Amino acid sequence: MVSAAEQMAANTSWAALGKATDLRNRILFTIGLLIVYRLGTYIPVPGIDANALREFMDSAASGIGGILTMFTGGALGRMGIFALGIMPYISASIIIQLLTSMVPALEQLKKEGDAGRKKINQYTRYGTVVLATLQSYGLAVSLQSGDLVTNPGLYFLVSCMVTLIGGTMFLMWLGEQITARGIGNGISLIIFVGIIAEVPAALAQFFASGRSGAISPAVIVGVLVMVVGTIAFVVFMERALRKIHIQYPRRQVGMKVYDGGSSHLPVKVNPAGVIPAIFASSLLLLPTTISTFSGSQTGPIMSTILAYFGPGQPLYLLFFVAMIVFFAFFYTFNVSFKPDEVAENLKNQNGFIPGIRPGKKTAEYLEYVVTRVLVLGAGYLAAVCLLPEVIRGQLAIPFYFGGTSVLIVVSVTMDTIQQVQSHLLAHQYEGLIEKSQLRGKGSKKRSRKGAARR
Repeated sequence: MVSAAEQMAANTSWAALGKATDLRNRILFTIGLLIVYRLGTYIPVPGIDANALREFMDSAASGIGGILTMFTGGALGRMGIFALGIMPYISASIIIQLLTSMVPALEQLKKEGDAGRKKINQYTRYGTVVLATLQSYGLAVSLQSGDLVTNPGLYFLVSCMVTLIGGTMFLMWLGEQITARGIGNGISLIIFVGIIAEVPAALAQFFASGRSGAISPAVIVGVLVMVVGTIAFVVFMERALRKIHIQYPRRQVGMKVYDGGSSHLPVKVNPAGVIPAIFASSLLLLPTTISTFSGSQTGPIMSTILAYFGPGQPLYLLFFVAMIVFFAFFYTFNVSFKPDEVAENLKNQNGFIPGIRPGKKTAEYLEYVVTRVLVLGAGYLAAVCLLPEVIRGQLAIPFYFGGTSVLIVVSVTMDTIQQVQSHLLAHQYEGLIEKSQLRGKGSKKRSRKGAARR
């Protein structure tokens, strides 16, 4: 049997968007902030030699510089005020979440509800400032050593650091505002818009390579088929669920006995979404952000890192897969699906899994099921992110056609559309409640008139 909520969700039309004023305002607010972000990527950091930077980024576009440019929405290639992107915030979030599972004081803060969450978010902001300071200093020094600055010196170092740190903190604020007052996850949408904005230029460059004969027509067709197939596979896997049957016992209210109902607890094959891919990419970019601009003056240690952890290298791919699998399990059991909390909620609602005792046994069973499902989910994430990267590295196609970018674009799009539909569904419920209240008032008036006639 299909529930009333599912029927209403199926009948939800986009025409209702014009009537949902709150949702429309949220969408316009989100679009406005994303436009502000895109405009910021074109505002340059003061003191940069534009011609030298353009020549350098053209030579580095096939390496780690291409990935950095992709995740910053092209701001790094133009050395805009958002050149560091949102990656310092993501790296700080990774560190804080890892510390939360290891430090008892932070773990206790996490259990204190909204107040503890606000405190942890404050620590994340402090960590963002620290990481952005370190990265901006290294980037400013590297720009000077790479002869990409018009007037090198202390003034450039200070102005560059202040500009880049301010840009990262402003991006963090934009993401939080979108999440709170807009639609969708702000941080994911910022990365999503940065990728989408650069796709047309990447497509034009890709087809231009085909016309010049650098890439054969068969490769072009194969890459397009691969991208379409990856999108279809991601959509299928992101919608895949493992349903756990939940039973509710009979209950007596006064003299009446109500039959127990049943429902399902949906467990997604990929509960962590796109977060593991973003976290893994962030960790891979963290040690190489500075070395990208050092050129020939890179030290022996950073040269070794670039040699072994460059895109397409075996260690790069191995570390990438390991980080994706680790963050898939870590984020699922620490953020998106906590078996102990789910089991406790089921126990409080008098629900139980048939054949499983409520409480600790239910938590153990949920952990067992989610772990088995997550093996498939982590493998799917690793395959989607890894296989196109291998093919892309062998055929020298743009980074925007890689598995990570496709996964981010598809997952963020699906998540945002799902939130829009949830708001539309809530708006329909509000309309039905208002109509029922008006009908109730009308029936009372008619009953009073009928009584007066008698």
